[in-house]
Amino acid sequence: MTDKFETGQVIEGKVTGIQPYGAFVAIDDEIQGLVHISEVTHGYVKDINDHLTVGEEVKVKILNIDEEKNKVSLSIRATEEAPKKSPKAPKSQPVKQQDNSSAGFNTLKDKLEEWIEQSEEREGTFKK
Repeated sequence: MTDKFETGQVIEGKVTGIQPYGAFVAIDDEIQGLVHISEVTHGYVKDINDHLTVGEEVKVKILNIDEEKNKVSLSIRATEEAPKKSPKAPKSQPVKQQDNSSAGFNTLKDKLEEWIEQSEEREGTFKK
């Protein structure tokens, strides 16, 4: 098998079968390899059928040749240029703290004092 092909080589192949986990690609009359779903394209692939069809000619890169198991791992995405990352949105400005004294909010300290007063009033009504 390594007589004809070597790891890192980019060749043309034909999709011979599609499974949920990847696509089988014939790289010659005798040898076919598997393009795992993660190697189909850059980004997430939910359904491989959205990207490949049986009989389609594709350019693949040989990732690995396992002579013992007679398996060839292929990649389509390794033959494509990675998409340029879009510039990140500018980070949002930190929210400025509002002066809550005029907004009608009580601080925890003020509320605590109010709760203590209410508690003492209740205790006084129960002790009669």
